[in-house]
Amino acid sequence: MALPLKLEKTQKIPGVTLAGETLALDLTGALWLPHHRTLVVSDLHLEKGSSFAARSGQFLPPYDTRETLAALHEAVARLDPARVVALGDSFHDAQGPERMDEGDRALVAALQEGRDWVWISGNHDRAVQDGVGGRFADALRVGALTLRHEPAPDAAPGEVAGHLHPVGKVAMRGRAVRRRCFVTDGRRLVMPAFGAFTGGLNVRAAAFEPLFPDGFTAHLLGDGRVFAIGRATLARD
Repeated sequence: MALPLKLEKTQKIPGVTLAGETLALDLTGALWLPHHRTLVVSDLHLEKGSSFAARSGQFLPPYDTRETLAALHEAVARLDPARVVALGDSFHDAQGPERMDEGDRALVAALQEGRDWVWISGNHDRAVQDGVGGRFADALRVGALTLRHEPAPDAAPGEVAGHLHPVGKVAMRGRAVRRRCFVTDGRRLVMPAFGAFTGGLNVRAAAFEPLFPDGFTAHLLGDGRVFAIGRATLARD
């Protein structure tokens, strides 16, 4: 059971600024760009459960796609974006679209109706190029922002990426709370994984060090609030 995140001396963070653009951090783990009416989600990993069953015989409850799409539907219905950008690894593997239930496929089509839908290529689903509607791109420029799947260490300010599935861990009162989070230093932002069955990498791990050499703020997704926590306060695994 997830522990409630109730931290003292923190304030709700309605959004952050990156390259002069306003970014709202949604509690679902989606990123909302209000001036562009663009909703960004990363690492959906649809059909991860069926992939594990097919490849290794390891059974996972086959409801990850439905649960992930339900969360995405809620965000789309609430914000009514003109554009949705899925920031890579939207499918757990290239055959994911073929394994999708017809009901889930219909839900994806309904979400795409009347809006620009962009699938950014990720390392898991780079071979997916058709059959799921929308359009495909390796990266996308939105205002002053560059949206791509994998963060580039030498990227110019304004990069929004996914891939690393960041989570932050806070120790308090003898317990540890581990939550998905956005990570930013004001120059770049790494998004949390949106998928229901995705794991997470602690933001204190070595993979984040070259991206944020001067430190960062992790915006943890709590119960009803987003909490801003500095790197030094976060626990290591």
